[in-house]
Order: sequence, then structure tokens, then C-alpha cells
Amino acid sequence: MQLATIDFAFRAGTAALLILLAALMLRDFGRVTAGRLASGFAIGTAAFAISSMAGFGAPVTWWHAILIAISTGNVVVFWLFTRALFDDEFSLHWWHAVAWIALIAASLVNCIWLVPQHSDAASIVAPALSLIALAFIALAVVQTISSWSADLVEGRRHVRVLIVASTAFYGVMNSAMQLYLHGENPPLLVSVVNATMLAAIVISVVWSLTRAAGEDVFATGSQRGAQTRDSNLSIDGTDRNLVDALDRLISGERIYRYEGVTIGMLAARLSVPEYKLRRLINQKLGHRNFNVFLNNYRIEEAKAALADPAQMEVPVTTIALDTGFQSLGPFNRAFKTGTGVTPTEYRRMSTTAV
Repeated sequence: MQLATIDFAFRAGTAALLILLAALMLRDFGRVTAGRLASGFAIGTAAFAISSMAGFGAPVTWWHAILIAISTGNVVVFWLFTRALFDDEFSLHWWHAVAWIALIAASLVNCIWLVPQHSDAASIVAPALSLIALAFIALAVVQTISSWSADLVEGRRHVRVLIVASTAFYGVMNSAMQLYLHGENPPLLVSVVNATMLAAIVISVVWSLTRAAGEDVFATGSQRGAQTRDSNLSIDGTDRNLVDALDRLISGERIYRYEGVTIGMLAARLSVPEYKLRRLINQKLGHRNFNVFLNNYRIEEAKAALADPAQMEVPVTTIALDTGFQSLGPFNRAFKTGTGVTPTEYRRMSTTAV
């Protein structure tokens, strides 16, 4: 079998699998931001599987250029997907779309005008796009590392490593290759190896997603809303003793006020394995993120302070810092997420009620 046939078979099969995955994501998790972004990322990767084939787009037609542009902008979707996958409260903003559109537009200009005219600018734009792709991959990796310890969902912790690590590795390798080739099409053998690696990564990611519970990876609105401190009322036995000890440690000592509190620190104080405490907070108390779990205690103390007539003159910033938040911005966002109103509005309503 000729190398060109092997290359086409791998890429066509990979693209078909990715399109199927995108359809399933939209069907089952289309109402969740992470689910929609997963679908978009799968479509963009399918476009890349076809557009990166050896000899593709020579000469460049309009539909070649569109596929190349979609695959170029896919690094933005990947970065957003990693953020949404690991932060259940993440929401899209207009500037996210601007970044995606800007990359697509730059790629279209390069494919349709600069490259066909052999413009000197093409030798600048193509490497710049590769470097931008590397920057977004780096952002995704940093996001994964920084949020890893706070993630309480075991199924999602396992899937996230595979998705981010494999995608980042492949993305770095491909961007480096593009920089080395100066935007030219790779040799046929290199394209076949590239297609084989992409197919293996996609198959492994799809397999891991099918093995993990979809609700673990993509939080529904009801799951996010279920994160309350009252969800431990039905716990008994050994778990009840551990929950009581945890509550004494957090509420009694107000350990949430200290900077850099980790689940590992709490597990050490309670003399239990970290995985056991992580599982307890997630599966018994209904929390998917350790920081959100701590913020519930911080918000409760802040609510009491804001409603206290004796503290009416205390600035909101002071209350935020006293309860363990590092700055006012995260406090305002967490407070509004938990109560539906801003701290200032909550204080005003409490004063009016009195």
C-alpha cells in the first residue's frame, strides 16, 4: 500500500471519529460550556487532520484555506476547553471570540493572499502563527498544573492528564515542525508518522472519555448547584466522624483564612490519606473543586460580617481579606456566585431588613 494511501486512510478515519465525537458531545452536553467547547475542539482537530496532510492545498482553494484557518484557530478553542473542563464556573466572554477570529483571519489572509503572491510577509506570518499556537498550548498546560490539586473529581483528574498532556505534546511537536519547515508541506513519510500519532492520540482520548462518567467530566447545572454545606446530612458511620472532624478543623480553627491551604494539608492534619479526603469532599459533600469548598466557609463568614450592624463601617475589601480571599475581585465573583448578589447589595439588603 502506498504511503499516500496510508496517510489519507489514517487522517480520514481520525476526522470521522472526531466528527462523531463532536456530535455526541453536542447531544449529551450541549448545554454545558465545556461540552460545547469539546465539540468545537473536536471539529477543529478534524479540520487539522485533513489540512495537515502532505500535498494538501497545492494550489490553495477557498475551502482549503477555510480548513487551514479553522485548524489554526483551534488552539484558542483548546485553551478555552481546558479552562472550562477544570473550572465548572467558567463562562465565555466576547474577547475569547475576538482571539479566535483574529487567528482565523490571519490564517486566511496568509493562505489566500500572501502565500500565492510569494509575499515576504508570508515568511513572517506563518512562524508567528506557530509561535502563537505554542503560547496558547503553554497557557493550557499552566492552567492544568495550577488547578490540578484543587480538582476533586477523580474521573476528571485522570481524563484531564491524558487530554492536555497528549494534545500539548502533539501541538508542540507539530508547531516545532512547522517552524522548521517554514510553513512548507512535510515530506510524505513525516506526514504518515504525524497522522499515525494523531490517530493514536484521538483514539486514546475517545476511549478514556467513554470509560469516565460523562457527568464527572462535564458538570451539569444541577451538579454545580448541589455544592452546599448542607449536603452532609445523610452521612453516617466512619464518614460522619471524618466530616465532623473536617468541619471542626475548618470552622473551629478557621483554617480557610490562611493563605495556601491545600487538601494535602487538611489530610495531614486529619491523619487520613489525601485520596480519601478528596473522595469524601467530592462524593459525600458534593463538591467538585477544593477552592469552591473552602470559599463556602469564607462566604458564610463574610455574610455574617456584612449583616452585622457593628461592622457597617468596615470596608468590603477588609472583610474579603479577613475571610481568606487574596483580593477583592475573586471575593466579589465567589460571593455573587454563592448568593446571587454582590457583597455591597447583600449588606444593603441586610440593613434594610433590620
